[in-house]
Amino acid sequence: MNPKYTKYEKARVIGARALQLAMGAPLILKLSPKDLKKIKFNPVTIAKRELLEGLLPLNIKRPLPYRH
Repeated sequence: MNPKYTKYEKARVIGARALQLAMGAPLILKLSPKDLKKIKFNPVTIAKRELLEGLLPLNIKRPLPYRH
């Protein structure tokens, strides 16, 4: 995971990925059925783990400061 993400970017990415998982998207993270049961199939927890392990293919675009 890129440590330069702001807390707002992390929240946005985790929320978007959790929604995808809740709607039936496949897991990128390899979890055993025992692990899934342990975290109670929580999509937010799965999305956090995917982000922390750097498995999400994402780019954050930030606008550059305007200069005259």
